[in-house]
Amino acid sequence: MAAVKRKSPDSDDCLIRDILDRIGDRWSMMVLCTLDKSGTLRFSALKASIEDISQRMLAQTLRRLEQDGLLSRTVYPTNPPRVDYALTPLGKSLLEPVWVLVRWAKQNHRRVMDARRNYVPPPRQQAL
Repeated sequence: MAAVKRKSPDSDDCLIRDILDRIGDRWSMMVLCTLDKSGTLRFSALKASIEDISQRMLAQTLRRLEQDGLLSRTVYPTNPPRVDYALTPLGKSLLEPVWVLVRWAKQNHRRVMDARRNYVPPPRQQAL
């Protein structure tokens, strides 16, 4: 029996999967794009800018993006504390190709929707 060859954690597939798993969730790109468009924002302004995100989910998303170095969190010693979020240079560099994808999606969304609507799945094959 042939041994299963495991991929190195540094292989291209693993590197890409790691990044896409993190930014491909429901909220990360919304947060990053909102900060790119609006600049530095406080938590409440971010929450108001992103429809349907809960306070808990926004806090978790911000923590993960800060952990990955994509945004910075600055706490000001006021009462109550003021916390600002901003893109880091790494976060800005990520958004350069993302905006290309957004442009592509806007240009081709109708074609993709038409293809989905017109798709006819192949007939099911019966098991032997």
